[in-house]
Amino acid sequence: MILQKKKTFNDFAAAKGLRSTRQRDVILDMFLSTHQHVSVEDLYLKVKASHPGIGYATVYRTLKLFAESGLAREILLHDGQTRYEHVLAGEHHDHLVCTGCSAIIEFEDATIEKLQEEIALRHGFQIRSHKMEIYGLCADCSAKGQA
Repeated sequence: MILQKKKTFNDFAAAKGLRSTRQRDVILDMFLSTHQHVSVEDLYLKVKASHPGIGYATVYRTLKLFAESGLAREILLHDGQTRYEHVLAGEHHDHLVCTGCSAIIEFEDATIEKLQEEIALRHGFQIRSHKMEIYGLCADCSAKGQA
């Protein structure tokens, strides 16, 4: 799976006329090793720990390339910070986003997906893609009484 993702990105980069770089390879490896939604800052700090010569701007530009290639999806949250997650072929999920602690909970619901398709059909609309983000408080923040 990881090798296929690397190939997908390298094919994309080659088609754009971008040469392969060691820095981009390191960032790709670090991104693919994460299993949560990461901000540029999160990934930069992870990369910097083992490769201090790789700068923030390089991580930022590379994450943008990952999104452009279809390898990553950008999620812009209520706090104004963009986070990135892996995109798996054929996989779809939605998000519950805590406005207290910024936790992101992924969920899948066949009923919601079916309802969206029915609504689109009723309006003669062809869905190409979609995302659902529901904002509120997670169980921990609710228990703490956060506003």
